[in-house]
Amino acid sequence: MNTKNFRVCMPLAAATLCGGAFAANPIVDIVWSADGRFAHTAQIAAGKFVEACGKLAVRDDVRWSFTAAAPVDFNIHYHVGKEAVYPVKQTRVSSGRDTLNVTVAQDYCWMWTNKGTAPVTLTVDLAR
Repeated sequence: MNTKNFRVCMPLAAATLCGGAFAANPIVDIVWSADGRFAHTAQIAAGKFVEACGKLAVRDDVRWSFTAAAPVDFNIHYHVGKEAVYPVKQTRVSSGRDTLNVTVAQDYCWMWTNKGTAPVTLTVDLAR
């Protein structure tokens, strides 16, 4: 799926799939709605991942929550050169909720990895 199609699809479908297009691309651009929210639903294939990434400035604190139909590995990370920095890192969780307090301006990614043998449905909500 190309970026143009995603940017058209996302505002129209917030938390729903756009004709299955999200399943084809595991990396999703965070596009904030007018009220400062981002919602996404995806299927994570067995052995695969999904991540939602976007640029955040200092003090762009983000309340986040997610639910997964089965345990997944979850993290929030950003890159400094070739090194990944993990403000949050959890293994085998099926839900989570907290606030990311942004102290470094970076491109942040919320990432879920399905290490299971069956697809997992994921629902994500971010608010700033």
